[in-house]
Amino acid sequence: MSRVVHLHIGAPKTGTTYLQDRLMLNVASLADHGITVPSRSRFVDIDRFHFQAALDLVGEDWGGAPGHAEGAWDTMVRRVRRAQDNVVISHEILAGARPARIAKAMNDLAGEEVHIVYSARDLGRQLPAAWQESIKQGRRWSFGRFLNQIERGRTWWSRAMDLPNVLANWGAKLPPERIHVVTVPHDRGPHGDALWQRFCQAFGIQPDWAPLDSERANASLGIAETQVLRRLNRRLDLPEQRDWAYDQLVREVLAQEVLVRRRSTPVRLPPDRYDFAESQADLWIDWLKGSGVDVIGDPEDLRPRRPAPDERWHDPDRVRPRQVLMASQEALTAMTHVAAQRKDHHGLAAKVRHQARRMRDQ
Repeated sequence: MSRVVHLHIGAPKTGTTYLQDRLMLNVASLADHGITVPSRSRFVDIDRFHFQAALDLVGEDWGGAPGHAEGAWDTMVRRVRRAQDNVVISHEILAGARPARIAKAMNDLAGEEVHIVYSARDLGRQLPAAWQESIKQGRRWSFGRFLNQIERGRTWWSRAMDLPNVLANWGAKLPPERIHVVTVPHDRGPHGDALWQRFCQAFGIQPDWAPLDSERANASLGIAETQVLRRLNRRLDLPEQRDWAYDQLVREVLAQEVLVRRRSTPVRLPPDRYDFAESQADLWIDWLKGSGVDVIGDPEDLRPRRPAPDERWHDPDRVRPRQVLMASQEALTAMTHVAAQRKDHHGLAAKVRHQARRMRDQ
């Protein structure tokens, strides 16, 4: 009898951080119930291993030294082959994989009973979250330009969030009953309980098999905080692919620990973009109804909720200077503390002087 391999492919910004952390926290308990969440070794975090395996499969090399993900997918496949139990693999960057890469995954997992799990969220919430995430990853585009690129289908985000196309690609050689779509509820309940229940159903596990709750969440930034990061990215003149140092200092420390704590105006979809979000919802819901795939949750969750008529929208690309200044001061304070704790003070000072000269000469 073949193993069941649940391959959770995304989409991004659908509660994946919480899901992956909860799976990692409960590896031993899940194993006791016949569920394996593969690991590379006890020296590598499970979520990082799944990230590297996904990178290797889709042919990308983000978030580390060149070649850091090489061979990780083959290692993942070997771990699946050795597993005595059913398997769960999860990373959201798999959603944007090209057909040739998907074919490789299916060939490598031939002989296993592969199930695809795709979590979907309405674009009214997903697009603002996706733009913020792209800024945290080093991008510099404005919210308006990001939305234009999405509507034209010209970005990785467009591919990863295009529900019919993603599932047509990943499910091309699978019966529809092996495709599971988890809709993200508008109201998740405490600690994301409603969404967690839906994920459990998709993976065929009981919620109490993973009793340890996760405190991790990829929380949203406000408009001022996102603008600070965007301007910092422009100053840093980062390459297209962010590196490990950026992840450690800017993404993890500045964005996810410092700026996220500030109380600020949230990023919201512009009122004139809801027509696009609603038309996409219509397409997704019609596709789901005619596809025969397993939908866990309510397809109506995929319809965006328009704000109240009297609710004012704040443009994330036009933030008041004072708001940006206050957020920048907190960012500078935090990064100064980080710099003071580093041992390579002379090297750091040289880099600061070099950047200061560049800014002065501009």
